[in-house]
Amino acid sequence: MTPPPADVLDFIVIDECSDWIVVNKPAPLQIHPSKPGGPTTLWHGLRALLAYDLANGAALSIINRLDRETSGLVLVAKNPAAARAISKAMMRREIRKQYLALVTGWPPQDAWTVDAPLGRRGDFEPSPIYLMQAVHPLGAPSTTHFRVRQRFLHPTAPGDPPAPFALVEAIPHTGRMHQIRVHLHHSGHPVVGDKLYGPDPQWYLRQIAHGWTSAAAAALLLTRQALHSSRLGLTLPDQAPLDWEAPIPGEWLPFLSCPSGPLA
Repeated sequence: MTPPPADVLDFIVIDECSDWIVVNKPAPLQIHPSKPGGPTTLWHGLRALLAYDLANGAALSIINRLDRETSGLVLVAKNPAAARAISKAMMRREIRKQYLALVTGWPPQDAWTVDAPLGRRGDFEPSPIYLMQAVHPLGAPSTTHFRVRQRFLHPTAPGDPPAPFALVEAIPHTGRMHQIRVHLHHSGHPVVGDKLYGPDPQWYLRQIAHGWTSAAAAALLLTRQALHSSRLGLTLPDQAPLDWEAPIPGEWLPFLSCPSGPLA
């Protein structure tokens, strides 16, 4: 069998058994194809990697879907029975998700919880961006717990004083679209590089129209949103708890190597 091209396998396998596979997806790799003839996605790569399994009856189901610009752990069931078992575990809240985010500013407390309903912004007010979400009383209940892991000072431009940033751990207790990013924006500490919920949602439209520019680099600092699915855990009946971890992405290291500030 001819091996698949290297660019199709643009992810790292963290763990695998006959029922599931866990991979570390880089950004900006997309999870699923959105149109015929589009770019290579994680789905293409998984089907290339697991071609033998698929030829022998496997059926892949991606359990936790990440945005294109979000990196980290993705759990994929290899057969319908495993997919059902994992779905039932999710309904029992026996799947554990933890994310890491680089955010602007220093949160005033070391830990806090955002309990703020979310919905599509265009349902509540005019919005030029269809997929944009917003906190609104008529939205769906949404809760995220945050904890500061590190505070540091990062130089944003030559000659300017270093600006405060923080590495924050996020644990979502619900699974709404863009939940962590919107809740961090609502807290006053948007995710670094976030084109929708960062300094100005117009950067999302400018990216579509003009691509990555020097102006975008100065405003956003990173080419993608600094959100990473860092830990994933699962408890299935009659099995020991499963836990996986993905290291911090390399493009974050210039931030994290900057001088640290004191915790609040």
